[in-house]
Formats: sequence, structure tokens, C-alpha cells
Amino acid sequence: MKNVPFLDLSRQHAPIKKALRAAARRVVDGEYYIGGPEVRDFETEMAQWMGVKEVCGVSCATMGLFATLKGLGVGPGDEVITTVHTAIPTSESITLTGARVVFADIKEGFFNIDPDDIERKITAKTKAIVPVHLYGQAADMDTILKIAAKHNLPVVEDCAQAQGARYRKKYVGTMGQAAVFSFFPSKALGGFGDGGAVTARDPDLMKRIRMLSNHGREEKYYHEIEGFNSRLDAIQAALLRVCLPHLDEWNAARRRVAGWYKERLGEVEQLALPAVADGCEPIWHVYVVLAPDREALQQHLKEWGISTGLHYPMSLNLQPAYAHLKQGRGSFPNAEYACDHMLSLPMFPDLTQDEVEYICEVIRGFYAA
Repeated sequence: MKNVPFLDLSRQHAPIKKALRAAARRVVDGEYYIGGPEVRDFETEMAQWMGVKEVCGVSCATMGLFATLKGLGVGPGDEVITTVHTAIPTSESITLTGARVVFADIKEGFFNIDPDDIERKITAKTKAIVPVHLYGQAADMDTILKIAAKHNLPVVEDCAQAQGARYRKKYVGTMGQAAVFSFFPSKALGGFGDGGAVTARDPDLMKRIRMLSNHGREEKYYHEIEGFNSRLDAIQAALLRVCLPHLDEWNAARRRVAGWYKERLGEVEQLALPAVADGCEPIWHVYVVLAPDREALQQHLKEWGISTGLHYPMSLNLQPAYAHLKQGRGSFPNAEYACDHMLSLPMFPDLTQDEVEYICEVIRGFYAA
């Protein structure tokens, strides 16, 4: 029996450990911990990597999305539409502005938001649309952008799980009015604590986001507006500068692992493998399958030394935090079905072909029995 972890960051960081230590030492020796050259250089390098004009580092993607929505003028009395199938930080960010979160279901056969349901949920109070590029695969941006243009609404892309994914050859985060990224350790460009970044097309919006995330100021002691503290730490920026040049190779490795899964599990009739939407080039933040007997399969894999995850076991409409919306079971059938049957298999760049073979062999054995 082998032990296969769900995620192993130690393998990913081993080749760059010396460079990471040197970067951390550089920050400590320089004694510039808030802002400064490391943050500015990381922002410049990430912007160049994406092909955008500017990037603003923030303390986490949650606060980055909050700052972006605030920068767009979202507040009490407004509504913002997002997917019901995502991590709660997406919806938290909307509620923090004072606006009402409006959930839309996911598209049948996929895990991303259904554009048709977005349009059904638009009202006179709708102020923005926040599609999430979930599990490393882009949402249907062509349709979403057409709907947004029709109703004159800004689109803020939640790219927390998809940095480096492409939609019709464009990076996620370059299509809407603004975009937010996460550097949580498990993400494609994972940091060593919390961290995130924001980019926006409009320079004035970018300025407001940057000011909001730094107590409403551009320069020390001069506050044009009230803001909050949501800055990217210098030590995180320095460490991310080491990781960023490896992001493309890490994402390519994830795609290779996904290819192995597809090849070896494609004939298991009981499993539904993740479909790839037209025009998408995923980076496979997690590899999620649908199984009719999810708990039994998960327990079987555990008994054979294979760790798995659940992303996510409950759609947001069923979370106690949103009971006040009175959208019980049955309100979002596609998302609820997915949450009841999904299982995340091990996925990280350094997962070996032998380990994937073993995982698939155990899965095939479970269904053969």
C-alpha cells in the first residue's frame, strides 16, 4: 500500500528552497516589511506575466474582492450576482459591502456559473456580476460579458483558483473590468501565508482599490478617503517573486496529471470526470469527479492510503450563514447535486505517474468489486 497525499507542497518547494530562504533573508536584512521594493517589484512582475498594466497586492483575495466592489461603488441597497457553488469568501466579500448577495446555479455538466441563470437574476438593483473560475477552469466569459454589456454591469473575475488558466487564449483576469487572485498556499501561485492581488482596466478604479486597501491614502499621513488595512506583506511578495517564474511549468504539470486521470478513469462508467468547456485551458486547481457513492469511495481510498478532499460538500444556499435568504434545498439543483456527489482526487504539480496509476487502480478495484 502507498501513501498518496492530497497535496504535497514540500515536493514543489524543494527545488527552490535555497532561493526562498535567500528572499526571506533579504527582507529581514533590509528591514522593510510593509510595502517597499519587494512589493513593488512583485506587482510589476505579475503585471508583466499577465500582460496587464498594473497589479495591486493585497492581504488576501477576500479583501481584494471587497476593495474592488467598494471601488466600484457597491454598497447597501445593491445586489451582486455570483455562483452558489464557491468558497464562502466570494459571497462574504459582497455582503461586507452592505450589498445583498444573489446566487446563481452552476451550468449542468460543469462546475462554473450558468450564464442563463445570471440573466434571470438581474434586477434594477444589480450592481455587478462576479463569476468564479472554479477548480482552475474559466467560466463562460463570452456569454457573461455579453449579458453584462447588455445590462451595463461591471464583471469582476474571481480568479482565486485559476491563475494561469486561459479562455479563448486569454488569461483569466484579463477579460472583465477587474479581477482578484489568491496566493493561499494551496493555490497555483501559492504563498507562505495569506495574500492576494487585484487588477483593473480603469486606472481610476485601480487607484481607488489601491487607496482603499491602504487606509484610503496614496501617501503617508494624507487620507483622501476612509479605507482599511489590506496590504500584501513584503516577505510574502519576496517569496512570491521566487515562485512566479515557475508558475507556467507548475500549471503544465497539473495539466499532465489531469491527462493521466482522464486516460485511466475514462472507462469507469460510475464516475463522471470533469468536463472541459469549449475554449478553456484549465490549470486544474483540484481534480473533481462525481461519484454516486462518494462517501464509500472516499473511505475506500483512505483505507488504501489515498487522501482526498471535498470542494465543496454544501452549496452556499444551504449554509447556516445564508439561512436568511430562505433558499433551501432544491433552489439550486445543479450545484446541490454536485455537492452531494463530488470528490476531489489528489492534485499537485509533483504528483507522479506511478501515484496516479495507483489511485486509479484502487478506484477501478472499488467499482469492480
